[in-house]
Amino acid sequence: MRENIISKINEARDYIKGRIDFVPEIGLILGSGLGVMGEEVEDKIIIEYSDIPNFPVSTVEGHKSRFIFGTLGGKKVAVMQGRFHYYEGYHIQQTVFPVWVMKALGISKMIVTNAAGGVNTSFHAGDLMLIRDHINFACVNPLIGPNIEEFGPRFPDMSNAYSKRMSEIALQCAKEIGMIMQEGTYMYLTGPTYETPAEIRALRVLGSDAVGMSTVPEVVVANHCGVEVMGISCITNMAAGILDQPLSHHEVVETAEAVKVNFIKLLKSILERV
Repeated sequence: MRENIISKINEARDYIKGRIDFVPEIGLILGSGLGVMGEEVEDKIIIEYSDIPNFPVSTVEGHKSRFIFGTLGGKKVAVMQGRFHYYEGYHIQQTVFPVWVMKALGISKMIVTNAAGGVNTSFHAGDLMLIRDHINFACVNPLIGPNIEEFGPRFPDMSNAYSKRMSEIALQCAKEIGMIMQEGTYMYLTGPTYETPAEIRALRVLGSDAVGMSTVPEVVVANHCGVEVMGISCITNMAAGILDQPLSHHEVVETAEAVKVNFIKLLKSILERV
């Protein structure tokens, strides 16, 4: 099994290396409705996921299902316009396959973004939240199985899953452009259902500030690989029970669209400094 995963990673890496002429330094994973950042890449090379050996494809609205390689904020980047979710029916290791491939291509840093529901009642739809820590409430881990020693240890440390150095850069950048950036803990659940009001009350007691259906498996694998990680959640809606209104994916994409100007400005500023 271990050798099979390594073979698949190398096959995907070699295909991409045949299409690009540089080594990416930073990987970006863009969440629902946030793929607009990929359009800002200069000298872009677009590779559809469907063309890459062993790659899954995105099936969710707001995910374009392609890589964009090029320059952004003065850095060589690999940008994922679309990610993979456990709820789509993929094995948990398939959802993190791109992280292994980006590491094999040469990235040393990764910025993950997502659309999340606000659990902290002081948040508002449209806020950006710096992820300080996470809680894996889905109870699935992509590192279960034979360890890939070439990437990292059997028991990786997660005490600094989100780089303090990169996080402080993000807060400073937000301050300089006059943006109030929330900070908090992201909780990962499998989805695809949105949570019930009772579940949200329980998550708040457990220490969650925002809740979503992605990101944590990718961060686990990145840490295992020794990749420095920063995470940003776009609070696209307040979670169930906080406001008296139903939840929908359309609202998620719509709110992400509304914050795109600030989102782009912030990420570019961060990339210039990390």
